[in-house]
Amino acid sequence: VCFGSHSHLRPSLMLKLTRSVDNLVAEAEETVISLTPAEVMNRLGEPGLILIDLRDIRELKRDGRIPGSVHVPRGMLEFWVDPSSPYHKDVFASGKRLVFYCQSGWRSALATKAVQDMGLERVCHIGDGYRGWKDSGAETQDVEPKRR
Repeated sequence: VCFGSHSHLRPSLMLKLTRSVDNLVAEAEETVISLTPAEVMNRLGEPGLILIDLRDIRELKRDGRIPGSVHVPRGMLEFWVDPSSPYHKDVFASGKRLVFYCQSGWRSALATKAVQDMGLERVCHIGDGYRGWKDSGAETQDVEPKRR
């Protein structure tokens, strides 16, 4: 029910979730392939491998990115994947292996499962996320603000 008679209650008292975000991430992790930063580093430069950065643009500007990665805002992912969408991006129809990442691996786990559910097969994610990538000492790149 979108509108109810309990508007006088604090939202936290009314909220009764059936599954938490922790549950959703755990369920996704059971069905997707998670790679370590070292596994991804060993595959960098392989033909047919594309790194997809799902983080918000503010995160990229603040923390940098993995060199050569393609930025795909998480909120647009399913629209960019679907060839029937007016927002479709060719990178998702390339047949290449896509490695998703976010800051800590949670959004990328959910995103990987979502696109697998849509029928995309050659997709996995960095389980430790960009944080794990940086902590491993792997190369990163600053993101310069766009000039207007």
